[in-house]
This record gives sequence, C-alpha cells and structure tokens, in this order.
Amino acid sequence: MPSLTSAERRALKARAHALNPIVMIGGSGLSPAVLVDIERNLRHHELIKIRVLNTGRDARDALLSMICEQVGAQPVQHIGKTLVVYREKPPSPPPVKKQSSAKNKGGRRPGRPIDLRAAARQSDPHITPPCRPRFERENRRKPRPR
Repeated sequence: MPSLTSAERRALKARAHALNPIVMIGGSGLSPAVLVDIERNLRHHELIKIRVLNTGRDARDALLSMICEQVGAQPVQHIGKTLVVYREKPPSPPPVKKQSSAKNKGGRRPGRPIDLRAAARQSDPHITPPCRPRFERENRRKPRPR
C-alpha cells in the first residue's frame, strides 16, 4: 500500500479532528476481538480514532504499526493516547438492475406511490378514513362579539 503524502495526511488530520474515538484498547492489549472491531469500523468509516489506555509512548508506537500492518491501513496521527488510522474504502459494485416482468405482480403501476389508506381499506373494509380529533373540532376559536 503506498504511503500517504504530507498533503493527504494534513487533510486526513483535519477530517479526524472532529471525530471521537471509536475503538478503545484496554489492559488486555490488541486482542483478536479488537482487531475485528477495527476492521469493521475501517470498512464502514475509512478514517477512525483509536484510544489506547495503560501503555507507554513506545508501546503505543509499536501498537500503531502492528494495527496498520494487520488491517492494511495507513497511520495518520499519534497524539498522546489517541491514534488515527486511515484505509481507503474499496469502490462499491454498481447497483444491479431488476428485470421487469411482463405481468405486474403488485397490482399497481410501477413508479406510483402506494396509498396506504386505500391498501388498509381493501384489507379491512371497516376502517374509517381518518378525521380531525374531537378536541380540535370542539376547541376551535370562536369569533369575539363586538
């Protein structure tokens, strides 16, 4: 994976400034469950913050390089106990078009919105159409006598 240029790193730092840490690494260290969580969040967010607790600076540096190596990401920033990691999202596949059938199975023309009240009346003919609540009808403002 090519390393980030300084301009890309600067832009990613600016994007990461407003983020909150998503993953927390505690006293048990970098467990497989934490790696799965990091992988899932990178797949979804592309840029994440990781909070590391109870370790020294050298251990955090080693942890950052280990994380990046195992999930295929790039280190962006390491400030205090916070690590910022970036991995570009793979391009999403193009949407698959549904083939239209000759016969309309839904009973309505395609592209038309569904009228929920009409659908409810067809399923249960005893449903009355909605009306204004009673308190709105009774508490209407009456004209003041002059």
